[in-house]
Amino acid sequence: MPESSLSHPQPGHPPAAPNAPAPEPRWPAVIAMVASGGLYYALPPGLKVGPDWVVLVLVVLFITLGGIFRRKGRHELTQWMGHAASGTVTLAMIVSLSLLVARLPAHKESPLELLHAAVALWICNLIVFASWYWRLDAGGPHQRDLERSHTDGAFLFPQMVLDPDLRKEMGEDQWRPGFVDYLFLAFNTSTAFSPTDVPVLSRWAKVLMMMQSVISLITIAILAARAINIL
Repeated sequence: MPESSLSHPQPGHPPAAPNAPAPEPRWPAVIAMVASGGLYYALPPGLKVGPDWVVLVLVVLFITLGGIFRRKGRHELTQWMGHAASGTVTLAMIVSLSLLVARLPAHKESPLELLHAAVALWICNLIVFASWYWRLDAGGPHQRDLERSHTDGAFLFPQMVLDPDLRKEMGEDQWRPGFVDYLFLAFNTSTAFSPTDVPVLSRWAKVLMMMQSVISLITIAILAARAINIL
């Protein structure tokens, strides 16, 4: 039987911890990124720069290349492809939001189009920043896969502060955050405009969360509210 790839890490990567759990599945993050590209595709034409399909195609391309590199053990290239996919959607989302704010005084979009655009941009904001947190925390998913459990990172998850004996008793001694944990963190940031059960420790994470909160506030308080008032 061939040994796990975690037993023979690529150059530049530390060996996996003894008895490390199985690698985290990547499909939730893949689905989320493709969904964010689809949301951009569904925006009204006046809120996009370039062809409707360009962002979705780029996201699928980067994700596909990332999957190929991961199978070949080129984890650094996989990480860069993931950053390229998230960066593409982030830039497209900011441009679309700017265009929407700029076009509000001219009333070029109908109330229904405004609501449609606000909802799509809000969900896209949620997905994009969840992806950034997932890709950057504690070195990214590949680096977290090498650890037996998650004890250090940019976010202080509740499981990280439990007593080791209690964690073992609860079956959480090998706990590591997955994409859903970062999606929940991003959801709280977009709705409460602050972390709830997960304190933020790193400065880069604080900057990203401030950016996410500002985008969410603009989308909800200005765009959606204006559209409802017009109705």
